[in-house]
Amino acid sequence: MSAPRVVVIGAGLGGLAAGIRLAARGFRVTIVEKRAQAGGRAGVFTSEGFTFDTGPTVITAPFLLDELWALAGRRREDDLDLIPVDPFYRLRFHDGSTIDYRADRAAMAEAIRAFSGPDDVDGYERFVRDSKAIYEVGFEKLADQPFDSLWSMLRIVPKMVQLRSFQSVYGFVSRYVRDERLRILLSFHPLLVGGNPFTTTSIYTLITFLERSFGIWFPRGGTYAMVRAMTALFESLGGELRTDAEVTEISVERGLASGVRLADGTQLPADWVVSNGDPAFVYRKLLPAAGRGGYSDARLDRMRYSMGLAVVYLGARRQWPELAQHTIVFGPRYRELLDDLFEGTAMPEDFSLYLHAPTRTDASLAPPGGETLYALVPVPNLRAPIDWEVEGPTLRERILDRLEETCLPRLRASLATQSMVTPVHFRDDLLSAYGAGFSIQPILTQSAWFRFHNRASSLPNLLFVGAGTHPGAGVPGVLSSAKVVDRLIPDDGGTGNARDPIAGSHA
Repeated sequence: MSAPRVVVIGAGLGGLAAGIRLAARGFRVTIVEKRAQAGGRAGVFTSEGFTFDTGPTVITAPFLLDELWALAGRRREDDLDLIPVDPFYRLRFHDGSTIDYRADRAAMAEAIRAFSGPDDVDGYERFVRDSKAIYEVGFEKLADQPFDSLWSMLRIVPKMVQLRSFQSVYGFVSRYVRDERLRILLSFHPLLVGGNPFTTTSIYTLITFLERSFGIWFPRGGTYAMVRAMTALFESLGGELRTDAEVTEISVERGLASGVRLADGTQLPADWVVSNGDPAFVYRKLLPAAGRGGYSDARLDRMRYSMGLAVVYLGARRQWPELAQHTIVFGPRYRELLDDLFEGTAMPEDFSLYLHAPTRTDASLAPPGGETLYALVPVPNLRAPIDWEVEGPTLRERILDRLEETCLPRLRASLATQSMVTPVHFRDDLLSAYGAGFSIQPILTQSAWFRFHNRASSLPNLLFVGAGTHPGAGVPGVLSSAKVVDRLIPDDGGTGNARDPIAGSHA
């Protein structure tokens, strides 16, 4: 009997991780990718000798990568070198004050003492203690478990209430520290996964504990080195990767997904289909009405989507050695700006930005003496009627102004190359609904069972990985979604009764 066939739609980090896990189990796995290169949002391009990663820049929970290599009987370190980053972030506030957010708990406590006084040191220590309890439940016990039944959600409700998951991240943090800048420091993390700190469930405070416990890392050679290594690992296990292969339809026969149809007419049969595409796009564009399982256009429209992203890629002929690798430059408003980003209908008058300087860790990403830079600004998604052909160039100049005023003096005079993407790119090239940067928001009513399920409700052999499904966006979330999919496919690959997914893991 031949091994079951699996087709994975999309070669993003979630699709590659799912492909590795299933190929390691002996399934015949083909990954089809619309674009010319693997990686999905974690792409790469070069210009004038500068290398620009287009996707995630913060790598946490490296043990999730180690698990993938262990499935193949190999060591991740032999194929992918991860370099620790310290400080994690440098935060620059509108009043000109700065603080470095570090891994070492004692050093962080001293930085807070100097920044805002001893009272907030005690609050920070209590926050770390309580965020550990949230991490132990929210990540260790729930992140890689399926939530495809209401009972799977109901059984954790008492624990979520005990951990105050009904509070927002900002509300939770405010109980511990008084200084508004420290509240921002400890609450901005939901923005890394597409959430508003004032509406995202406090279970996402686990991110701060995850970072402190396991560090922040950067792949030598850039984030795309991780994609290359995962692709090579997948292919070494017998997996097949097809690029320039756009899926136009998921075929459905007798209540099951039977394969996919490509834009060139090719039909790829499958016993299981795993989608790494944005679930909102997949339900709306790739499935017939009989396979949508209640996800009508109206229901998809009612969901709350993450903010959009505008990213400017800059290659400079000089360096700024004083830069941290990750710098966040806050504007004059915090809560009000977030309201504008997530609920507004126009371009805000002010902005905050995140500056990534990977050459602070790996100089090979720029020509000698140069600096590769990536400036990201959260913006409204495409539900806001913004003309990006007009606003894009204007925003780019405002970003350059802000960078020169704060941490990159004389930037314009040193530029060798620059380019920009807006939410239009996320909609048209990455097929993200409304051009959202991170699919749907991680509010409580769109988390766990309330999020897009990892298993399609009407097609038991159609599974989802990636930012839009459980447990959510971010590299740890996406890699964990592949673990969920691994649990949902029985050892015999049949589409009948799957084994109890809670009983064990292949990792």
